This record gives sequence, structure tokens and C-alpha cells, in this order.
Amino acid sequence: MEAGAGEVLIARLRGMTGFDAAEGLTPFRESGGYGAILFDTHRVRQVEPEWFLPSWWQERARPVDSGGRGGAWFVDAPFGQAVLRRYLRGGLAARMSHDRYLWRGANLTRSFAEFRLSRAMIEKGVPVPPPIAAVYRREGLLYRCAILVERLPGVRTLADRAVVAGDGAPWEEAGRLVARAHRAGLDHADLNAHNLMFDSRGQGWVIDLDRGRMVIPATGWRERNLARLKRSLLKLRGQREAALVERDFGRLRDAYDLAWDKGY
Repeated sequence: MEAGAGEVLIARLRGMTGFDAAEGLTPFRESGGYGAILFDTHRVRQVEPEWFLPSWWQERARPVDSGGRGGAWFVDAPFGQAVLRRYLRGGLAARMSHDRYLWRGANLTRSFAEFRLSRAMIEKGVPVPPPIAAVYRREGLLYRCAILVERLPGVRTLADRAVVAGDGAPWEEAGRLVARAHRAGLDHADLNAHNLMFDSRGQGWVIDLDRGRMVIPATGWRERNLARLKRSLLKLRGQREAALVERDFGRLRDAYDLAWDKGY
């Protein structure tokens, strides 16, 4: 891309996406279209479109096995351990397009929106994986996208912990974590047991903020989040009886309600 055209595109993107000084923005062109990369200038000084291609990392990338639709990889990068995740469609929409979405502007791309939502949650004290960089590639009226986030060391999902540890899983910690996220206004689009992670000390994180939003805390969406989490635990319970999962979720809910009432 010529220097003048690049400067025009950067200015346009900044106006469309609410750009701030802590973010870097790199536009690029490819044979099939063009795109842009949004990145954390405190983590990396420059970024390349190839970073979002698992094949480019070769043996330094390996698929993530747990949860999701097979679109995530652990990456051993010069800027540290990271998770590369492509945005893939699910359900009936996947029959129309596996990984392409309708273009509605840079600020509404799935990757840019999740990058900024994650940063906003971190500023509010919610533990989420710090975003490193996000990309979109536009081809006419459609686009594809991906994101790189920091990999959390030594963590397991609540789903894994529930199956292995049962009533020894971090139920109370999970309840307090969700209450903390809700207090910050995080309406998680898919709050399931795969998207809550904990280390051996009980420290928790909320992951995969795709399609989430930051809104005023309200009963309706908070209850929908919690109901979704309960359904996922029942679905992923393995050999555990449903009654035991109901009991353990009750512990989570009691801790949630107590934390909510205390204001954190």
C-alpha cells in the first residue's frame, strides 16, 4: 500500500472505531481484498497479517483440544505464549459460510469488538485474557477475522474441574467471578463451563468475550447468563448425576448472590 493511501485508511479506521493512544493500527492489502490489525502497543511494536495464520507458525502452533469449534491454537510467539483464535460460525449459519461475516464496518467486526471489550473489562478489574492483536480481512461485502490473546498458564476450565473434582471444583470462586464480571456490566454471549478457567490456587478468568457487550447491570441478562452456565454444566456432567450438578450449581449461585449483594 502506498504511504498516502495507508495514511488515509488509518485516519478513516480511527474515526470508525474509537481509536485511542494505547492502540496501534496497521492496514494492509492482499490479493483478495484488504484488512487491518488492531494491537496493544505495550505488547508489540509492529504486527504482521501472517501472525493470524496457524500455518505460518508451523511447529510453534498446536490446536487447542478443549471446547470451541476447532478454530483455536496455542502459539509460542516471540511476544510470549498466546492463543490464536479464528472466528467460526456455528449451527445453521455454518452451512452458508464457515468463517465469513457480513461487513458492517471496522468497529463492528467480531475481532475488533472483542479486543476492545476485553480491554474495557481489564480496566474495570475483571480478569480476562489480555488481548494482543486482532485482525479482519475484507473481501467485498464479507470479512474474516481472528484474534491473539495472552495464554493463561496452568489453567483448566470449570467443565474439566467439575468432571474431575466434582464437589471439589471451585464452585464458590466461580460464583464470585461471574458476579464480578456482571457488576462490571459484562453480558457474556456464551457463559458456559468452558469459558470460566481456574488455576490450582482457585484464581479465575472469564474467556471468549466474542459477541459479548458492556451494558448496565440488570436482572434479565444476568439471569440468562446464569441459566446458560447451569445448562452447560448439566450437559457436560459426564458420569455425574444431575442432582449432584444441581447441588454444586447451588453453591455457585449462593456465592454469586452473596458477592452481588456486597457489591463486588
